[in-house]
Amino acid sequence: MKQRTLAIIKPDSVEKQVIGDIIQRIQNAGFKILGMKYTRLTEAQAKAFYEVHKDKPFFESLVKYMTSGPVVPIALEKENAIEDFRKLIGITDPAKAEEGTIRKLYGTNIERNAIHGSDSPENGEREVAFFFALSELVWNR
Repeated sequence: MKQRTLAIIKPDSVEKQVIGDIIQRIQNAGFKILGMKYTRLTEAQAKAFYEVHKDKPFFESLVKYMTSGPVVPIALEKENAIEDFRKLIGITDPAKAEEGTIRKLYGTNIERNAIHGSDSPENGEREVAFFFALSELVWNR
């Protein structure tokens, strides 16, 4: 069953100019890009997107980081997209991520970890809808 997931190339990866490298890895892994934008999150947008973490000690730091520079949200589709994308990007802490994963290759630390990926099919749908109207998605079926 095809699933949708959201990737966000984070400010540290944009600053390092590795957007193209990351997109190439995503496409090489068989993901179809349904939508993509280059944008900068407002504080309100970042707080709304990461609301699930609002009671955690790292929330304010995460919001500050995610608004510190441009980001590239990408709506993706693939069979088993959530699990496959999580494997492709690696665990949250780049120092502990598997060799060859996006976070291991491009992440700096647990906060500046290069890329976001949805953690469930439900969140994938919700997160894609946060950044993209249905009319903005291109279906490559």
